[in-house]
Amino acid sequence: MAQFNDIPLYELQQGLADGAVTLVDVREQDEWNGGHIKGAHFLPLSKFDPAKLPAAEPGKKIVIYCRSGRRSVSAMEQAQLGGRRDCDTHFGGGILAWINAGLEVEKG
Repeated sequence: MAQFNDIPLYELQQGLADGAVTLVDVREQDEWNGGHIKGAHFLPLSKFDPAKLPAAEPGKKIVIYCRSGRRSVSAMEQAQLGGRRDCDTHFGGGILAWINAGLEVEKG
């Protein structure tokens, strides 16, 4: 069983601010349109293809998120089965934790 890491909110915010995190949203189109974390890449789980993940970059961590943490684990499993060993971190609280912390989302 693969080991996955859960990034805390403050670390995610810092990584987005300083460019150390590449964020991937695996929710569906209607959820994305309703609001997503600015700068995230959109790769819905229903059409998930590890080959479409952003390229690994030195010093950058890929972080996957969804609504509340369930789909992001599934996406990490699929990514690792597809050979992407670097995809081992998610924001387990998902967009719900982001919004509950009073942080902004981008619409559309």
